[in-house]
Amino acid sequence: MPAGSSGTYHRRLCEGDGSVLPVGRRPVSAPLRVGPQGSRSGLPGTLRVSRGRRPCARPRRTRQVARSGVGPAAAEGRAAGISSLTMDPECSQLLPALCAVLADPRQPMADDTCLEKLLDWFKTITEAGSSLLLLQGNPCLVELLCHMLKPQDLSSRVLAFSLRLTGVLAAQEDCFQYLQQGELLPKLFGEAGPLGGAAWTSPTVRSGWIQGLRSLAQHPSALHFLADCGAVDTIFSLQEDSSLFVASAAGQLLVHILGLSMPGPAGGPPSLQAGDWPACAQKIVGHIEESLRATATPQITQALNVLTTTFGHCHDPWTQVLWVRLSPLVAGLLEKDPVPAAHSLVDLLLSVARSPGLSSSSCGLWETLAQTLSHLSPTQAGPLALGILKLQDCPQALRAQAFAVLLQPLACVLKATAQDPGPSGVLDGIVGDSMTADMLLPSKAACVGLLCRTLAHLELLLPLPQRPCPWPQAPLLGAAVTLLQLCGGSARPTSDAGRHLCALLLGCVRVQRAALDFLGTLSEGTGPRELVTQVFAVLLEYLRSPDSSPTVLKKAFQATFRWLLSSPKTPGCWDLDPHALLFLRDLLPVLQKRLCSPCWEVRDSGLEFLTQMTRHWGGQAGFRHALLASEVPKLTEQLLRDPESYVRASAVTAMGQLSSQGLCVPPAGPEHPGGQQKSLLAELLHILSTDSEGFPRRAVMQVFTQWLRDSHADVAGDTEQFVAGVLQVASQDLDWEVRAQGLELALVFLEQTLGQPRSHCPCAVTPAVAAPVGPLAQALQPLCRVRLFEFAFRALFDCDRPVAQKSCDLLLFLRAKTASSGSLQESRSSPHVASVEAALQRWQAGDQAQPLGDLEPEVVLAVLRSLDLEGLQGALAESSDHVEKSPQSLLQDMLATVGVLGGNEADCY
Repeated sequence: MPAGSSGTYHRRLCEGDGSVLPVGRRPVSAPLRVGPQGSRSGLPGTLRVSRGRRPCARPRRTRQVARSGVGPAAAEGRAAGISSLTMDPECSQLLPALCAVLADPRQPMADDTCLEKLLDWFKTITEAGSSLLLLQGNPCLVELLCHMLKPQDLSSRVLAFSLRLTGVLAAQEDCFQYLQQGELLPKLFGEAGPLGGAAWTSPTVRSGWIQGLRSLAQHPSALHFLADCGAVDTIFSLQEDSSLFVASAAGQLLVHILGLSMPGPAGGPPSLQAGDWPACAQKIVGHIEESLRATATPQITQALNVLTTTFGHCHDPWTQVLWVRLSPLVAGLLEKDPVPAAHSLVDLLLSVARSPGLSSSSCGLWETLAQTLSHLSPTQAGPLALGILKLQDCPQALRAQAFAVLLQPLACVLKATAQDPGPSGVLDGIVGDSMTADMLLPSKAACVGLLCRTLAHLELLLPLPQRPCPWPQAPLLGAAVTLLQLCGGSARPTSDAGRHLCALLLGCVRVQRAALDFLGTLSEGTGPRELVTQVFAVLLEYLRSPDSSPTVLKKAFQATFRWLLSSPKTPGCWDLDPHALLFLRDLLPVLQKRLCSPCWEVRDSGLEFLTQMTRHWGGQAGFRHALLASEVPKLTEQLLRDPESYVRASAVTAMGQLSSQGLCVPPAGPEHPGGQQKSLLAELLHILSTDSEGFPRRAVMQVFTQWLRDSHADVAGDTEQFVAGVLQVASQDLDWEVRAQGLELALVFLEQTLGQPRSHCPCAVTPAVAAPVGPLAQALQPLCRVRLFEFAFRALFDCDRPVAQKSCDLLLFLRAKTASSGSLQESRSSPHVASVEAALQRWQAGDQAQPLGDLEPEVVLAVLRSLDLEGLQGALAESSDHVEKSPQSLLQDMLATVGVLGGNEADCY
């Protein structure tokens, strides 16, 4: 634009009457076919994509298509679809009409999802090319922004969108100057814009104003603009906004402006003199200093949060100078009682400690951290202590101090519950005064909160390589056991503090859950035999107690399993040690009782625990003898008919594991002449065929797949009959996960039939199918007899994409395995091949009523060669709305919703 033409430019673009521009009517694009076309045999091998639904044989089952803005498909659309396209002529023709609609307050507004996608599209265009050329080629965009300045009842969403769009466009300096010449930027972001109007009362507008400035602030011209229009002062005030989102965004914008105004690594470190800093930086740092000296906690919190983000994201040399300048003010907060904004102070100190330049410099950081640990309460100091212990490079004295702070609450518990005076072990001496006890005992809320946080911190610290060494395993075990005893009521403290602590913690589920989690984590270490005995005793106590809640019981089962896993093993033997077997004999009657609980969550947890134990020790003599001597297998079999579907599913899994290990005892009586093993197979097939809930049916398919993989005795007897029966039932199931698991079973059978090496469990009777020794036709005959190909081809056109993808993968695997074999010549022109291909075309069109019948290997291979499986695989990999993700479609949809494109419905909303 020539110099001196800004006035004409502004009058021409920003003084219109705001009327809606005329627009031509363009039809909404019709549904498309996507995928490869023209296979060798005439079978398209394509996937029809329609608006929201894919044709299928079973109308009651429709493809799960995520609508725009909801679920993963929306994320795909924004991240991959819209963002990969640029402006084209069709979009340029639709854009004026859309801008006119957005500028007209009488028109109904598009939803937030449409505006977000539209903004993403503009971001992509500006990232790939020139924003200035975009504006010059589409003057309707500037007209839209000018309309936002008129005194009219604008939608807050459209105004926020326009502010953000302005920031995206002005991020390029030449476009910034173009908009600045027209005085558009000062009127949108200055006092003359939304700041002084009624629209400013909307958090959406304030957020859009901040985000627009955030996008705009990318170059030196933007810094001068921010200083001249008074935006920085407005950002200061927005830090106290009633909307947490607006307040947080304001703080992040200050960090961005500060980083933009300071020199980078090449510029060298800035001077410590405030007068030598850039104007914006001086103003922001001065505001932070003023806030740190304030008496109001919210102001201090805002300043600390800004500094935390600054040191977390900026690692240039100037941050060292900033910390040296501000650290005395930060340390001064510790002199106040109580310490204000303690949580934000901890976040700041840890952010500084993690900064590469600051943690290695001599700026007094470690001294400040040590001082902070000694001034904060145990509740406040816990996160700081954990953060210090996670640091890679930290003075040993500071690590010791942090670990002592972290252990204080547990040391207090041990000291308060000691049966006789004397030392309480390694933790004794950590409690140097009464502060921890005072913080622990005044109220139940304070006591419970501090203990749960302490246990969670120690649980996070335990697996880390930089955890303190030596690790006080025995005292921590004792503290965890003591806490569980206090909560369970079995502790008998003699001191007043211990009795008060017992009264506070009795029946506290939160502490029970936290202590059981921590106890399970401690199983990774070792401990004295007497302490391990106490661990098993307290776990058994919780499993027996009628007062244990379902969640506590679940965690008790989990902790018990972890401790059984860590029990000492005899060299050369993986069986449970004698102490663990004694515990197991006491545990099984408790498990038996829990399997009869009226609470379904308890029954479910018991079955999961049984499955885990059987999987690990089902082949060991001690465990087998103890389990078979109990009623647990019989009760588990009865739970196959439990009224709760989750329990039935867990019972199916448990029975499948028991059967694989030969731990199902044949029932006594003439009604089961075939024995329990055969009865279980029939029972599971009955569940797969008739159960009304999906969870048990999925569990049955998983058990059957594992049985086939491990050559289970029942499966090895007649593998083809087993596979054929399961696939027939699974093909009719309405649950897509059952059908997908059926394909997994088919793949296992396919691999075994073609001679793929498979690992078999030690209890397997015989391999399911031997490796083929004859020609390829002989190898494929078993697959044809079990109708595996009809099942796979039907699944290839399934309404649920995961099933179709899995079927496509299976058929591709089969074609690759048979491609190199020249022993079988398929006849592509035979009538049978044509008949099958015609049937598959009908299946793809939605008519799957006609079965394929008996297939010969030659026909199967011919059809496999004709199918464009790679093209179908690519089409299935597309998101559900990939056809409607184009910018043109988005613009058409937005116009259709307001009737500008009358007679055409929106194609994806």
